[in-house]
Amino acid sequence: KSTMIDFNPQRLTFNNADRYYIKRSIFQFLKSKFSLLQGELLDIGCGEMPYKNEILKSTNVNKYVGLDIYGALEYKVGIEPDFFWDGKRMPFENESFNSGFATEVLEHCPDPMLTLNEIYRVLKPSSPLVLTVPFLWPTHESPHDYFRYTPFAIEDLLKKAGFTNIEIVCLGGWDASLAQMLSLWIKRRGFSIRYQKILYRLLSPFIKKLLRKDRIKPSNSDQIMFTSLGILAWKK
Repeated sequence: KSTMIDFNPQRLTFNNADRYYIKRSIFQFLKSKFSLLQGELLDIGCGEMPYKNEILKSTNVNKYVGLDIYGALEYKVGIEPDFFWDGKRMPFENESFNSGFATEVLEHCPDPMLTLNEIYRVLKPSSPLVLTVPFLWPTHESPHDYFRYTPFAIEDLLKKAGFTNIEIVCLGGWDASLAQMLSLWIKRRGFSIRYQKILYRLLSPFIKKLLRKDRIKPSNSDQIMFTSLGILAWKK
């Protein structure tokens, strides 16, 4: 994770074509939950904490704590999580935090139930947890990329961990999914930069039209396609 501008791009360009939609949709979902975040907040799998300044500026969070796993990333100079954990037990007492969020983290957890149980343990009663997980995205941070979740799988895991009032939304529908895959194909298929630019020039009008036309169906529908999922759940 790097800077806020990378995580909330304002327009589609050649340079950000592969990341534009997923980063923007994740940020917009997170922003829609800002009013729920308060008190002491735990950013699980925080990386370089790109959302920190925006959250502290726009929410009732008064203490932001970043947690990452040992060896997760090489961080920029001057940027480091507040705490590290070993993937087994988070270094906090029970019921330490009023809010929690984890963006694009759960797919990297080899034991997602352990992670969710730990999050549940360190949240205070009646605290929200905001999550996002990818669906149409290449393997990344290899070899530590283990899962892609359907809405039904993520709901089942959260219920087993004890969370209630679970809301799951798709962050893109059929058209956005095709737009994202075309953009990834252009940028990550392995074409030369020259050929990437030719393809982008030819296909970007179609990609933009797909994004404008996209319609998102409820996450419990059958025969849906989606780019990623946004999830809100509550500790009892």
